[in-house]
Amino acid sequence: MRTETAAIEGIVAITPPRFGDHRGYFSEVFKDAWFRENVADVMFIQDNESLSAQAGTVRGLHFQIPPFAQGKLVRCLAGRIMDVVVDIREGSPSFGKWLSQELSPETGKQLWIPAGFAHGFVTIEPNSVISYKVTAPYSPQHDRGIAWNDPMIGIRWPFDEREMVSSDKDKTLPRLADLPSHFSYSAQQPKD
Repeated sequence: MRTETAAIEGIVAITPPRFGDHRGYFSEVFKDAWFRENVADVMFIQDNESLSAQAGTVRGLHFQIPPFAQGKLVRCLAGRIMDVVVDIREGSPSFGKWLSQELSPETGKQLWIPAGFAHGFVTIEPNSVISYKVTAPYSPQHDRGIAWNDPMIGIRWPFDEREMVSSDKDKTLPRLADLPSHFSYSAQQPKD
């Protein structure tokens, strides 16, 4: 598997090799021992999947707070997305900065997002299916987020904001400036 470290510490893009012939291809998309040795020594406990029917559907920016903070390994099974992460670790040199990766089945690229980051995506094509492994179960009491259109963060989405579709919940998320601190950069672990 090929890894690429991102401009923000902790984020890793992973591209599994594909072995193809006239029938198509085969790829090992996840190997626990390899992941623990080369990316992060974590245990995934749940796999999630979502379908977004319309291009321009934005989901996020989401995260969970301790003790249910989640790391995520994200890939796109159908369609195409712009996957986005925002550093929300207090004291981080990249606090409030964002980066994006295009994910699609054609490339097979995956994105590792550790706890301490807000995560979201927008669908570039209709009927996009996203699959992601998480390191903690979903907990409604620990579920948080920040506004995907926060001007302080300034994410450059591929659609005009008026064309984007989001949930009622995501439309009410706070801005980064109004977010309490939940993660610390210096300790490299979520705060208690």
